[in-house]
Amino acid sequence: MRFTLPLFAVGVLSSALAHAAIDPQYRYVTSLPSSKDTLVLPLSSADVKAGTLPLLQDPSLRQQLQAAAFHGKAGAITTLYSAAGYERVVLLGLGDQSNLTASQWANYGGDVAAQLDKLQSKQVTLDSRHVSQAAQLVHGIELRSYRFDQLKSKADTPRPLQLDVVVADQAASQAQHQQLDAVAQGVYLARDLTNLPAADLTPQTFADAAKALEKLGVKVTVLDEKAIDRLGMGALAAVGRGSDRPPRLVIAHWQGNKQAPTALLGKGITFDTGGYNLKTDGESIVRMTSDMAGAAAVLGTIKALALKKADVNVVGVMAMAENMISSNAYLPGDVLKTAQGLTVQITSTDAEGRLVLADAMWYVKKHYQPRLMVDIATLTGSKVTALGSYYAGLFTEDEALSQSLLQASKTSGEPLWRLPVGDEFANEMKSDVADLRNTGKTAGASTAAWFLKQFAGDTRWAHLDIAGNALATSDKGAQPTGATGFGVRLLTEFVLQPPA
Repeated sequence: MRFTLPLFAVGVLSSALAHAAIDPQYRYVTSLPSSKDTLVLPLSSADVKAGTLPLLQDPSLRQQLQAAAFHGKAGAITTLYSAAGYERVVLLGLGDQSNLTASQWANYGGDVAAQLDKLQSKQVTLDSRHVSQAAQLVHGIELRSYRFDQLKSKADTPRPLQLDVVVADQAASQAQHQQLDAVAQGVYLARDLTNLPAADLTPQTFADAAKALEKLGVKVTVLDEKAIDRLGMGALAAVGRGSDRPPRLVIAHWQGNKQAPTALLGKGITFDTGGYNLKTDGESIVRMTSDMAGAAAVLGTIKALALKKADVNVVGVMAMAENMISSNAYLPGDVLKTAQGLTVQITSTDAEGRLVLADAMWYVKKHYQPRLMVDIATLTGSKVTALGSYYAGLFTEDEALSQSLLQASKTSGEPLWRLPVGDEFANEMKSDVADLRNTGKTAGASTAAWFLKQFAGDTRWAHLDIAGNALATSDKGAQPTGATGFGVRLLTEFVLQPPA
């Protein structure tokens, strides 16, 4: 999507991969333009009741609004025809505007995008002079407009749409839009990478995507299989050993200041067969192209921070591998030596994400001495059983870190629910032949988190399990069907407002 703004050019929102249903050209203006195609009018219940907004004085609009029994209920959308001098008027209900969060505004924007697509509108005026979060509405339109259809033989061409956003304060709205556009570009990148099939996204091609961020000032380092072996990262090496497409450790560093860095770590399994503990559900294994969504979220966050030119020091470490079956693959019962020196008995080759993250955690601690670490991973089916796709799982014993992540979750609209990670799970992870097993026997999400905790050491650490959150099966709010980019908005917000 290309934006045309009076004060600055923000360029192309989508990456080279992304397509869109509609291709809005945005302008922020302070008065209603002459366009008479489609008007989008957000209305709170108080606005409708008072009837004092200038447009509500139009007799045709007021008459149709009453006939449609539109009362401004939160999330309601009604389309009127030939009202207030417009061919169509899309009424968006806000309910009690004062109670809306930023993410709710974005979701309403997503609903507006869906309605404009359905109406085939070409010129749209969004009258947001009386709302508090115009840029968030536009942000939702951007996020919902995403499509991933370039692998189809006949992909639809995005339909151009001129969108004039009427605001009370043009400069403030444009400044906020610019910041949100950076986040949207990060989300788009994460969605693109997660949507790609494994034949197109390998550990090396993911590394290539990271290298593309160097033009934004991001320092990118890629460790190949020889470097991984030389550093003693036996867990990451073993998981990738069964594939002809070898593992990579990708480090993307945005150094916006000289403070000790925050570390973000992402699981990057570009395809997960389960190894010799083979996944047998046909529908499930098809989705294993998305088992690198944590790594995609980290890279998308780094891109967002770089585009914002954020005054933060953040290093993203993404452990990339294919978990395949071959004569070289690691086996159930093997004992691996991690870079930290702990040995791990493999009780399931399908519990590989925690293995690659363990070596990534060692690497970032040794080479960057971060002030804190947050890892993000599509890690366990047990998390899906516990929380479904409604929440991602949050695991940490650091209260301040937990509260900071929960606040970022609330602000971004990417929900978290805290789950236990105490030492009561230790007995489940004991091995007779090694320091640790790589699976527990009961509480799978918490035992996996406990395993990772053994590699955090004295560094402040939290784990986010986003299994079930990486893909959406239907359009809703700001999220179209497919990869969600879950974590980019959350982690960007968190990094900008870290715990003390």
